[in-house]
Amino acid sequence: MGLEMMELLEEGARRWGLDFTSDTLAAFQTYYEELIAWNERVNLTAITDYQEVQIKHFLDSLSCLLVLEGWPTERWRHLDIGAGAGFPGLPLKIARPQMEITLLEAKKKRVQFLQHLVGRLGLSGIEIIRGRAEELGRQPGHREGYDLLLARAVATLPVLLEYALPLCRIGGILIAQKGPDVEEELKASQVALRVLGGQMREVRSLELPHSMGRRNLVVVEKVALTPGKYPRRPGVPAKRPLI
Repeated sequence: MGLEMMELLEEGARRWGLDFTSDTLAAFQTYYEELIAWNERVNLTAITDYQEVQIKHFLDSLSCLLVLEGWPTERWRHLDIGAGAGFPGLPLKIARPQMEITLLEAKKKRVQFLQHLVGRLGLSGIEIIRGRAEELGRQPGHREGYDLLLARAVATLPVLLEYALPLCRIGGILIAQKGPDVEEELKASQVALRVLGGQMREVRSLELPHSMGRRNLVVVEKVALTPGKYPRRPGVPAKRPLI
C-alpha cells in the first residue's frame, strides 16, 4: 500500500485549502498502519477500511482547521479531551507541526498506543496525559490554562461542557465535533453554558467527501470564569448533567 493511495485524504484536504508534503502523507500512512496493527489487540476503532479511515478519521479531524482559519494557533495551548486513538489531536499535529497539543485519555492501553505512535512519528511539542477531565480541571497549570479544547465523540454537549470549560481560559474556545443531529443537544446546553461561563459562538456544518456523512462543529467561547465547584467529581457530570 503506497503513498499514492492516500489520495482520498489528499484530495479532501486540498478542497479545504490544505496542501500536504510527501512527508506529511507518509506520516498519515504510518498512522493508518499502526492503528490497524494495534487495533487487533486494543479496542481503538470500529472503522478500519482504508478509504473510510482517510475520510472519517483523518479528514474529519482536520475539519477543525476550517474553524481555526486566521486564529494564532501556533501560540496556543491545545487539549484533546478523550483522545482515544488520537482523533482529532494527532491528525491536527501532523498537519500543523507547530501546534502544541496535549492528549488526555483515561484508558491505559489507548495511552500506550498514543505514546507508541508519537514516538514512531517522531513528534515533538506533544504531551500525553492519562487521566480524566474532571480531575485535570482542578489541577493548577491545567485549570483555565488552555486556549483551545478539542473533543470528538466524547459525551453529550451538556456533559462535555463541564469537562471542557473549567480547562479553558477566558477568551479560549471549545470545538466539539458532532454528528448530523445536534439540535437537541444545543437546546439542552443552555444551563451548562450559563453556569460554566460559556457562550455559543457558531455551529459549522460540513459534508465529508464521497457521501461519508454530515458533521457539525460546535464552537463555544469561554466568556467568564467557571465557578470553583466545577467540574464535579469523576462520573457525576455524566450522571447528573447540568440541564
